[in-house]
Formats: sequence, structure tokens, C-alpha cells
Amino acid sequence: MPAPRNTFKAALAQQRPQIGCWMSFGEASTAELMATAGFDWLVIDGEHGPNDLRSIRDQLMVTDPSPSHAVVRVPYGQDWIIKQALDAGAQTLLVPLIDTAEQAREMVRACRYAPEGIRGMGGAGSRVTRFGSISDYATTANREICLLVQVETRLGIENLDEILAVDGVDGVFIGPADLSADMGFPGNSGAPEVQDVIEAAIRKVRAAGKAAGILTLSIDGAQKHLAQGATFVAVGIDTLVLANAARSLCSDAKALLDQQ
Repeated sequence: MPAPRNTFKAALAQQRPQIGCWMSFGEASTAELMATAGFDWLVIDGEHGPNDLRSIRDQLMVTDPSPSHAVVRVPYGQDWIIKQALDAGAQTLLVPLIDTAEQAREMVRACRYAPEGIRGMGGAGSRVTRFGSISDYATTANREICLLVQVETRLGIENLDEILAVDGVDGVFIGPADLSADMGFPGNSGAPEVQDVIEAAIRKVRAAGKAAGILTLSIDGAQKHLAQGATFVAVGIDTLVLANAARSLCSDAKALLDQQ
């Protein structure tokens, strides 16, 4: 039995737009809820969310049976972190703070078994092989792993052509928040100067035949980035979805008191 087919990776290769959402609670129960919403992909955020390997595993367990594909964002680009996330069952990884082609190549190697890479051969007893029941996992997994790298600094933008030339990088995610801060606009990713750089980067990624991704917090923003050529677009963050809905509900309810 081979490794399961990565349908998200296949969709990106075909440049079929995928709509997603960020998950920052770090809880399996909320991930299970989000997996019923109909998103094409959901980010399990190990960088800024309160996650560890066990909570990432638990969220993979509840999202795997759903139509929503789980994308695991690791805290940092280290081979041991990638190895653990893959053995826990991740098929698609999002790696932050990639500034150079050499860093991108290191991440490709970390995702692949030898002779193409350095991923450790310890998955036989892990969740990723369904505890040994996927007999051909080691010989088929490399082609199903999807690697997305985050470019979110001026240096990364400068080196984008070289990063895009790295074989094994399936997509580039433009990190608007960190990029805007590095450009001198902290907390203002909507600054025209930042948006111009983002648009140019998205178009460059698409022209190179790779998938371009981004996070936006509005439907108007999603429409704009899709028109620019973005392939995988996240349209919200679960914590903010709840917070904004709760605040709006509370405000509307308290307004009733003024009518008494």
C-alpha cells in the first residue's frame, strides 16, 4: 500500500485556487468544528498558536477524515521539527522565515527520505504509516509531501527567484505581517508600498509555475489576491472569527437595553 495521495498538493500543481483558514486555538475540539465549515485547507499553527507535537497530532486526527486538508506550520525550519511533524501524520508543511535558496533546499531534504533527503527512517511505528499498515510508505512518501515556504522579509523577496528555482518547493506563502514590519510598516500590511511588493511577489511565484499563498482577513482582500494569481488563500483566523462574532453579538444584545 502506498502513501495516501495528497489532494491539496495535486490541486496546487493544477493551479486550482484553494480557500483556507488559520487555526490558532491549539485545540482538537475547535479543529474538529473548523473541519465542518467547508474550507479546502486549514492551518495548524505551530509557530504562533499554543501548540506542541501532541496537540498538532490531535488536530490532524480530527481533520484527516474531513474534506479540509491540514497544513502544519512548524515553529521554525529545523530538520528535527519537520521529521516529528511528518511522523505525526502531516502531509503538507508550511515553514516560516525562509530567506535564501539554501534554506529552502535544506527544508526539501528534511522532508524526503534518502537518497533524496535526510528524513529519518523511523516511521514504521508512527501514525503516518497507520502504525505499519502502509507497507510502501517509505518508497512512496516523497512524492506526496507538499512543502510550502514562507517568504516574509526583504531579504526573502530579494532572493525570491532563487528560492523559486529550488526543486521540491511546491509553493511560496507571502507573510504580509512580518514583511510589512521588515519594510518599516509594523502592523500596517495594507500600506501601498507593502501591497505593491506582495502583488509583484505573487505574480512572480505564479509565473514560475509554483503556487502562491497568502493570509488576508477580508473577502475583498481575498478577491484581490486571487485576481493577482494567488492559489491558496486563507481568509481568516479562527480566534478572530469567534472574537469578532462574540463582540458583535454582545453589542447588538446590549443595544436592546437602550430600547427599554
